[in-house]
Amino acid sequence: MYYYLILALQGYCIYHMYKNRNPYYWVFLILFLPLIGCVIYLITQVYNKRDAEKITSEITSIINPTKKVRDLEKRLEFAETYQNRLNLADAYLEIKDYNNAIPHYLEALKDTSQNNFYATTQLIEAYFNIEDCDKVIDYAEKIKDHPEFKKSRTQFLYGLALERIGNIEEAETNLRQIDIRYSYYEERLILAKFLLSIKKDEEAVEILKEVYKESQHMTKPNKRIYRATILEIEKLLKELNISI
Repeated sequence: MYYYLILALQGYCIYHMYKNRNPYYWVFLILFLPLIGCVIYLITQVYNKRDAEKITSEITSIINPTKKVRDLEKRLEFAETYQNRLNLADAYLEIKDYNNAIPHYLEALKDTSQNNFYATTQLIEAYFNIEDCDKVIDYAEKIKDHPEFKKSRTQFLYGLALERIGNIEEAETNLRQIDIRYSYYEERLILAKFLLSIKKDEEAVEILKEVYKESQHMTKPNKRIYRATILEIEKLLKELNISI
């Protein structure tokens, strides 16, 4: 049991290191000093009290990513409620099993007594990830008048789907809504790339510079989460010969 725990801990640390692009020398410390190396890595690169629950959850997911799904399947079998079905669909979405998530969201949407805005946004997320742009557009247009749709990730996905079918003007209108300060960093990078693709370089650079500026004031956890995004922004700005 102790051996498998150490392996799981090493697996998590190496996964975290690659995900956050931390220096490669950590691999040697983690592998050659298994327990001590992992503890040093967790303390210096990962741990704070607010992260503790997330770390535990991620380690469990690495060891057994389908455990949560199986538990929720049993719960749905025991009580076929709207919320149990939605929880199971969300669990499938979380492990990127979109083809199993979609039928449960569709089934949940049959219950018209519920406020189905959330279920629809999750369904759109799943359809986007299997590149079914027609379905993304179809379901987004069912909820686009909802007050929570505007400036949401769902509207952003709607814009990306419109771009992919060639509706550039409408895509731009929807994608621009995501440009909100101190949020949506990855989406704003994608927006900037979109603007570059339609030759609106000045506006794209303005967004890139703004996100980079905001990144200098991020908390340590956010700096880790968005490290790859910020590195890509730095690279893009250098390619465009923009000083930062």
